[in-house]
Amino acid sequence: MLYLRVFIVGGLICLLAQILMDRFKIQSPYILVSYVTSGVVLSFLGIYDPLVEFGAAGATVPIVGFGYTLAQGVKKGIEENGLMGVFTGGITATAGGIAVAIIFGYIMAVIFNPKPKP
Repeated sequence: MLYLRVFIVGGLICLLAQILMDRFKIQSPYILVSYVTSGVVLSFLGIYDPLVEFGAAGATVPIVGFGYTLAQGVKKGIEENGLMGVFTGGITATAGGIAVAIIFGYIMAVIFNPKPKP
Protein backbone atom coordinates (compact mmCIF):
# COMPACT_ATOMS: atom_id res chain seq x y z
CA MET A 1 0.00 0.00 0.00
CA LEU A 2 2.92 2.34 0.71
CA TYR A 3 4.17 2.00 -2.88
CA LEU A 4 0.77 3.01 -4.18
CA ARG A 5 0.69 6.13 -1.98
CA VAL A 6 4.23 7.07 -3.05
CA PHE A 7 3.31 6.62 -6.70
CA ILE A 8 0.11 8.67 -6.39
CA VAL A 9 1.68 11.60 -4.52
CA GLY A 10 4.80 11.75 -6.70
CA GLY A 11 2.71 11.29 -9.82
CA LEU A 12 0.33 14.11 -8.90
CA ILE A 13 3.24 16.48 -8.24
CA CYS A 14 4.74 15.64 -11.64
CA LEU A 15 1.33 15.78 -13.33
CA LEU A 16 0.78 19.31 -12.02
CA ALA A 17 4.14 20.40 -13.46
CA GLN A 18 3.33 18.78 -16.81
CA ILE A 19 -0.06 20.54 -16.95
CA LEU A 20 1.61 23.87 -16.18
CA MET A 21 4.08 23.31 -19.02
CA ASP A 22 1.60 22.02 -21.60
CA ARG A 23 -1.53 24.04 -20.88
CA PHE A 24 -0.10 27.34 -19.65
CA LYS A 25 3.25 27.22 -21.54
CA ILE A 26 5.26 27.86 -18.37
CA GLN A 27 8.92 27.03 -18.93
CA SER A 28 10.59 24.42 -16.76
CA PRO A 29 12.99 26.80 -14.93
CA TYR A 30 10.01 28.75 -13.61
CA ILE A 31 8.35 25.56 -12.45
CA LEU A 32 11.59 24.45 -10.79
CA VAL A 33 11.87 27.69 -8.81
CA SER A 34 8.15 27.67 -8.00
CA TYR A 35 8.30 24.10 -6.74
CA VAL A 36 11.32 24.68 -4.51
CA THR A 37 9.78 27.87 -3.13
CA SER A 38 6.42 26.22 -2.57
CA GLY A 39 8.15 23.35 -0.73
CA VAL A 40 9.72 25.86 1.65
CA VAL A 41 6.53 27.86 2.16
CA LEU A 42 4.30 24.81 2.62
CA SER A 43 6.80 23.35 5.06
CA PHE A 44 6.91 26.48 7.20
CA LEU A 45 3.10 26.63 7.20
CA GLY A 46 2.97 23.01 8.35
CA ILE A 47 0.98 21.91 5.31
CA TYR A 48 3.64 19.77 3.66
CA ASP A 49 4.43 17.61 6.73
CA PRO A 50 1.18 15.59 6.53
CA LEU A 51 1.81 15.03 2.81
CA VAL A 52 5.29 13.70 3.59
CA GLU A 53 3.86 11.37 6.22
CA PHE A 54 1.26 10.08 3.75
CA GLY A 55 3.31 9.96 0.53
CA ALA A 56 6.82 9.38 1.93
CA ALA A 57 9.33 9.39 -0.96
CA GLY A 58 6.59 10.49 -3.36
CA ALA A 59 6.61 13.83 -1.56
CA THR A 60 10.30 14.14 -0.68
CA VAL A 61 12.03 13.00 -3.88
CA PRO A 62 10.56 15.53 -6.37
CA ILE A 63 12.02 19.03 -6.35
CA VAL A 64 9.33 20.20 -3.92
CA GLY A 65 10.98 17.86 -1.42
CA PHE A 66 14.23 19.79 -1.83
CA GLY A 67 12.46 22.93 -0.64
CA TYR A 68 10.93 20.92 2.20
CA THR A 69 14.39 19.66 3.23
CA LEU A 70 15.80 23.20 3.07
CA ALA A 71 13.05 24.45 5.37
CA GLN A 72 13.51 21.58 7.83
CA GLY A 73 17.25 22.28 7.89
CA VAL A 74 16.67 25.96 8.62
CA LYS A 75 14.28 25.09 11.46
CA LYS A 76 16.85 22.75 12.97
CA GLY A 77 19.66 25.25 12.40
CA ILE A 78 17.73 27.99 14.20
CA GLU A 79 17.12 25.68 17.16
CA GLU A 80 20.80 24.78 17.38
CA ASN A 81 22.60 28.00 16.34
CA GLY A 82 20.07 30.82 16.60
CA LEU A 83 20.14 33.43 13.86
CA MET A 84 23.21 31.88 12.21
CA GLY A 85 21.12 28.74 11.62
CA VAL A 86 19.05 30.68 9.08
CA PHE A 87 22.13 30.80 6.85
CA THR A 88 23.69 27.41 7.63
CA GLY A 89 20.77 25.07 8.36
CA GLY A 90 19.42 24.63 4.84
CA ILE A 91 22.83 24.09 3.30
CA THR A 92 23.78 21.59 6.00
CA ALA A 93 20.56 19.63 5.48
CA THR A 94 20.93 19.43 1.70
CA ALA A 95 24.73 19.15 1.41
CA GLY A 96 24.70 15.40 0.77
CA GLY A 97 22.23 15.66 -2.10
CA ILE A 98 24.04 18.60 -3.65
CA ALA A 99 27.41 16.83 -3.40
CA VAL A 100 26.04 13.65 -5.02
CA ALA A 101 24.48 15.67 -7.86
CA ILE A 102 27.79 17.41 -8.55
CA ILE A 103 29.85 14.21 -8.38
CA PHE A 104 27.54 12.19 -10.65
CA GLY A 105 27.17 15.13 -13.03
CA TYR A 106 30.96 15.28 -13.33
CA ILE A 107 31.25 11.52 -13.85
CA MET A 108 28.59 11.57 -16.59
CA ALA A 109 30.32 14.52 -18.28
CA VAL A 110 33.62 12.62 -18.31
CA ILE A 111 32.10 9.38 -19.58
CA PHE A 112 29.77 10.79 -22.24
CA ASN A 113 31.70 13.89 -23.42
CA PRO A 114 28.80 16.38 -23.66
CA LYS A 115 28.60 18.80 -26.56
CA PRO A 116 26.84 22.17 -26.59
CA LYS A 117 23.64 22.46 -28.60
CA PRO A 118 24.06 24.30 -31.92
